[in-house]
Order: sequence, then structure tokens, then C-alpha cells
Amino acid sequence: MSKLIKHSGALLRRPALASLVAVLVLSTLALPAQARETLRIGYQKSSTLITLLKTQGKLDKALAEANIDVSWHEFPSGLPLLEALNVGNVDVSADVADTVPFFAQAAQARLTYFAQEAPSPSAQAIVVRQDSPLRQLADLKGKKVAVTKAAGAHYLLIAALDKAGLKFSDIQPAYLSPADGRAAFENQKVDAWVTWEPFLSGVQRQLPTRTLADGSGLASYKRYYLTGTAYAKAHPEVLKLVYEQLQEAGTWVKNHPRDAAQVLGPLWGNLDVETVEAANTHRSYQVQPVTADQLSEQQKIANAFFAAGLLPNAVNAQDVEIWKP
Repeated sequence: MSKLIKHSGALLRRPALASLVAVLVLSTLALPAQARETLRIGYQKSSTLITLLKTQGKLDKALAEANIDVSWHEFPSGLPLLEALNVGNVDVSADVADTVPFFAQAAQARLTYFAQEAPSPSAQAIVVRQDSPLRQLADLKGKKVAVTKAAGAHYLLIAALDKAGLKFSDIQPAYLSPADGRAAFENQKVDAWVTWEPFLSGVQRQLPTRTLADGSGLASYKRYYLTGTAYAKAHPEVLKLVYEQLQEAGTWVKNHPRDAAQVLGPLWGNLDVETVEAANTHRSYQVQPVTADQLSEQQKIANAFFAAGLLPNAVNAQDVEIWKP
């Protein structure tokens, strides 16, 4: 009799247990799936470390583990890239030249620096053709010089002219993209060209040229990584992941120059491996934190552009946010 009672009790408990399990399953199914976020990254062809991470898939993989997708957006130069950052079309900017951020500041952009590459002064230069009569910087007076507006090379030109006792108004600037600048230089439509890597090594190896000056003693040429201030406050953990990946990529380029050149060559217009290797010797690729006291050269550059009438209003280079890893 007792066995029957126990058996009947078990039968009574089973429907209740089944109902409980069903409720738990339905509750689980009703829970919303964790939404995946998307990080929108803006970059240029010359954004070496970001380009490497994109091509090798390392950043995508690291962010995917944090439930974050990546979308990539290529821009022709740094200025439109930061304009896109300012209006919220991208979340993070790959490296841009030191000149670019304060142009964005002049347009009231709210920016946050989250990384920088150590100085690379020899990664930009003023070149002339081998048979050019121009022998020194002072000879640029009255000449037509190709330069990309707001690029780091733009400041190098201003600083070089100042060293020679000239003003920016003493030359005829031809504002051209790197590709158009190369074409104008090659076809002798301009007297000199101011450019940066990898375009610099490309022209030096493929045409007979002379260098009037590089950035040594004139412009340290840092490259900065930026994000919107609102994004930096909301997603510090994402910036930490990106920062760490950039540091690893910078170390890898320096430790594996040939492998890096083989990856980058096709991305840089099918440049040969030797040219890419030469270009990368001029870049530090040392990714570091940004500190407020390091922005003194940024102020110097901004002041030079404003004095030359090339910046619409004065800019306080310290009027930015800085993310600390």
C-alpha cells in the first residue's frame, strides 16, 4: 500500500515539474538576445596599422569576442575623415597627421585623443627633380609647390619656408591629393612636391629626385588616433581593445618588415616590397598614450597656420579630451 502511495505521489509531482520546466524555457526564450554593437572605423590608405589590422582580421576577431562588429570606412585624406567623426558618421579615426585635429577643432568638433605614434620626422619631405635649378629652401620663392591641404606636409612646408626667411604667401601653393601631386610633379607642372610616406619613398625610388628638406629639426610629424568625446565616455572598454591591438600591430611591423611590406604593398597601389620597406623605416609605429603636456607642438602648428591665414580662427590645442589607457 505504501509503495502505491509513493508511486501516486511521484505521478502527481511529474506534471507540476513539467509545468515548471515549461515556464522556465518560455521565460528564457522571452529574454531579448544581447544586442551586438558595431564600431565604425574611418581610415585612409596610409593608415598603416589600422590597415594591417583590417587586412589580417585581428581587430575584428578581438572585438567579436566582446560582442562587437566592425564596419570600415575609407576616406581620401584626414580632414574629411575627422569631419565624418565630428558629425557622428564614424566612431573612431585611424591615424591622422598632427595638423588635422585643430582644423577639426576650428570647426567646433568635440574630439578625444586616444593614442599617438611617436615622432617620425623623416617620413615627410620636400622634393625636387634631380635636374631642378632649386638647390636650397630659399629658392622656392615664387615657385609652384604641390602640397596636400591640412596634411602634415603642409606644416612642413610652412616651417621650411620660415626657416628660409620666406612667408607662405611667397610661393604658389598647388593644393593636390598625393596621387595628383605625384602626377603634377612627374609631368613637371610644379617645381616641388611636399609629401609623406609611402608616397615619398615611391617617388624617390622611381624618379630622379633630390630632397631639399625633410622634417628633421622642422616638424616632428606625429600621427594621432581620435574618437568623438561622447563615444570615448560611453565605450572606454572598446578603446582599450583598439589601443592594445594598435600597439601589437606597431611592434609586428617593426619586427617583421618584409612580411608587413608584402601585406601593405598591394594595399598601397601595388608598391614593390622594397619601396614599402623603405617607407616603413621612416615611421616609428610606436603607439603611445597622449598627455596634455605633449600638445605643445600642436599649439605651435595651429599658431603657424593661423598666422599664415590658413586657419579661420585661433585654436587652443589643449581644448580637447584625452583618453587614458
